[in-house]
Amino acid sequence: MNRSRSFSFLPQLALAAFAALTVAGSTGCMPALSPPFDQMKGAQMTVYRLQNYVPPAASAQQTPALGGIQLPPQIQQWISAGASLIPPGLLPPGLLPGTTAPVVAPDASRFPPGPQGFPVLGTQQVMDSGTANDILDTLGHAQNFQPATQGCMYAELGIAIQQPNNPQPADFLVSLSCMQIQAVGVQWPYQNNGLTETSEKKFATLLQRVFGGH
Repeated sequence: MNRSRSFSFLPQLALAAFAALTVAGSTGCMPALSPPFDQMKGAQMTVYRLQNYVPPAASAQQTPALGGIQLPPQIQQWISAGASLIPPGLLPPGLLPGTTAPVVAPDASRFPPGPQGFPVLGTQQVMDSGTANDILDTLGHAQNFQPATQGCMYAELGIAIQQPNNPQPADFLVSLSCMQIQAVGVQWPYQNNGLTETSEKKFATLLQRVFGGH
């Protein structure tokens, strides 16, 4: 009886072992986040909507069709292409005809902090774990980036992520008009920093999700 009873458990044991192997195999196929992003799960994150360009005062009346601003060619091309990924309410003020860029005070909040940072138009702390995971998933995989095709940096989006054992957050500037990303306060882990079509859409969706039409 004991022997027959022990044999009766073999199918169940085999099935359980197969299930365990299947789970392990499927987990092994999931791409891991690249350092340092693999250490940033659960970290505090803040997203910034940025004014990507501050025109010199002398050029304020040079291009009335674009709100009285002489824009860099990369931004002009971005607008001419429709900037279709971002609703008009999320475009930095002054980029569309009939709008005017706000005057940036010397003590205005900037990201990253300092005179070389971009003026902050809006700030949101990321409280939703799904949004935080999407940010890390985009930043944490090399295939989301390709060789940059432009040398400019006019950032519309900023991301700050608290680093473990470091009071200085890792800051990232994302320029949809220049199709590239720049890391500040942390070493960029990949050879390429140009946005792919996929990462461009992900970052544009992030802007829309966090700030809506405001």
